[in-house]
Amino acid sequence: MSDQKYDSVLVGYAEEPRRDENGNILAWTVRLKDHEMNEMVEKYATSRNDKGHGGNVYLTMFMSKNGKPCCRVYDPNSEAAKERRAEKQAVGVTDDIPF
Repeated sequence: MSDQKYDSVLVGYAEEPRRDENGNILAWTVRLKDHEMNEMVEKYATSRNDKGHGGNVYLTMFMSKNGKPCCRVYDPNSEAAKERRAEKQAVGVTDDIPF
């Protein structure tokens, strides 16, 4: 079993990308149900600070190792995200952006 800690969760249904004549990805879509969107806002929105910044939900589209299109949502409450924030605070970086 791997000890890898992840800071994101797979979500939605990602469709095959649309490509141009050279095979380059032009765009692809992800389908999210209304209850999935509500869950993402409740569980995965970043915290707001005293200036009103935050409240963001970060989605990432990517191709899996076996070539399937996927979508993931950043989980600011995951162990990996908490560890990364603690490391940044130790060196003086204070933003809450996952990348």
